[in-house]
Amino acid sequence: MSKPYYLSTAISYPNGAPHIGHAYEAIAADVMARFRRSQGRDVYFQTGTDVHGLKMAQAARDQGMEPAELGDKMSNMFNAMCDDLGITYDRFIRTTDSDHHRAAQAIWRQMAEKGDLYLGRYEGWYSVRDEAFYDEKELKEGENGEKLSPEGTPVEWQVEETWFFKLSAYQQPLLDHIAANPDFIAPKSRKNEVVSFIEGGLKDLSVSRTSFDWGVPVPDSPGHVMYVWLDALTNYITGVGYPDGGENWEKYWPADCHLIGKDIVRFHAVYWPAFLMSAGIELPKQVYAHGFLLGEGGVKMSKSLGNVVDPMEIAGRHGVDALRYFLLREVTFGQDGSVTEDALVTRVNAELANSFGNLAQRTLSMIHKNLDGVLPAAGDADADKALLETVRAACEDKLPAEFDRWAFEKGTEAWLQAVYACNAYVDEMAPWALKKTDPDRMAEVLGTLAATLTPLANAILPVAPKGAQSILDQLSAGEGGSPIDKPVPAFPRLEMPTEDA
Repeated sequence: MSKPYYLSTAISYPNGAPHIGHAYEAIAADVMARFRRSQGRDVYFQTGTDVHGLKMAQAARDQGMEPAELGDKMSNMFNAMCDDLGITYDRFIRTTDSDHHRAAQAIWRQMAEKGDLYLGRYEGWYSVRDEAFYDEKELKEGENGEKLSPEGTPVEWQVEETWFFKLSAYQQPLLDHIAANPDFIAPKSRKNEVVSFIEGGLKDLSVSRTSFDWGVPVPDSPGHVMYVWLDALTNYITGVGYPDGGENWEKYWPADCHLIGKDIVRFHAVYWPAFLMSAGIELPKQVYAHGFLLGEGGVKMSKSLGNVVDPMEIAGRHGVDALRYFLLREVTFGQDGSVTEDALVTRVNAELANSFGNLAQRTLSMIHKNLDGVLPAAGDADADKALLETVRAACEDKLPAEFDRWAFEKGTEAWLQAVYACNAYVDEMAPWALKKTDPDRMAEVLGTLAATLTPLANAILPVAPKGAQSILDQLSAGEGGSPIDKPVPAFPRLEMPTEDA
């Protein structure tokens, strides 16, 4: 029986259109989900949208819409982005789903039963944009002397009746759990940040609001809706059957990894595990926080600067494979990194088109032209066996070892080195010359090259599924001695759009 693997992304807050950061997280999670499936794992992969909270209510009001109407409209855009980018999710969840409301209220009742919720009065700083409360000592000063959150967003002083969660009671249990589970928070730099934050002292957390009503109602407390993060985080257990239990719950929880952006680590690595501890639910195995994608010159993308990249525009110009490959190859996963369209075209042309695509195209073309399309057996010379071992080691050992720890750029580098070795072998063996001098050896060389294409295509399939599958399909057509068709380029060269295009 295959070992289950449960992976989630953060659920996106759809008060604006999807941007490249949303695509980055979805693609990274999808590559991991496809990779785990290729290992024979039974994968459950969840993504979705968080449509509750004050920020969403305000965005709807500004557009003259009801929050539910805006939530549906924007969630559909995020769902479409996932479909267009080849994201193989098992569920696209929305916090308006009826089973999610039931799950959120169920975890609330469990926390209440534990004695961890009490009614009080909240006075403090709140960022609508972050949907987060901040302590005075965390705030920074803006250019005009205004108070800002650590993320640089405006904060406002709020006073209202609220339910509090006894977060302070979980300071030591959280530190103990992190110490006992070194991989619980990754990469290490994020773990250090979280530990430092917890050691600074945890205060009880306001977990309900009365100033608006767009959210999950608090059980048995009229006028209160749940704090959007308590509601949103619960999606991870909703999707696998909480509170009813059942086969999916038994199989998939605890989650193997929550993949998130580094700006929401506190919610996932402090609040969420504390909520779960309170409710008596096992904690996820890992929270992995990736970095930000930066624009030209390493500047953080923002709507106000006008440098936000639309992932669907890029995919429309250059193809989904190109976008997926570039994002995971260009940036060291877990760190911030700059991305530009120029860099995408340069890298994809050099690596996918000129190196791997060209290797497949000329190998299959020579077989089609010189061997009546019949795939020959691999050679048995030392050089042939050495190449096959190089490719095997890259595809079966090196790439999987790096992908296991989310090091996509290192895994694809190992794969690319094997591609380079194949191209060096082509140049050294010169099958076009062997055609005249030793046609039998030419067939062995082409057979060896054809034998490298299947593992190479399978290894990169999670990253660039369309092109890799095209190569696999062309090879499978030749199984059993059937002639292959004239090959079609799997990774065509890209062109930069002209100024007047």
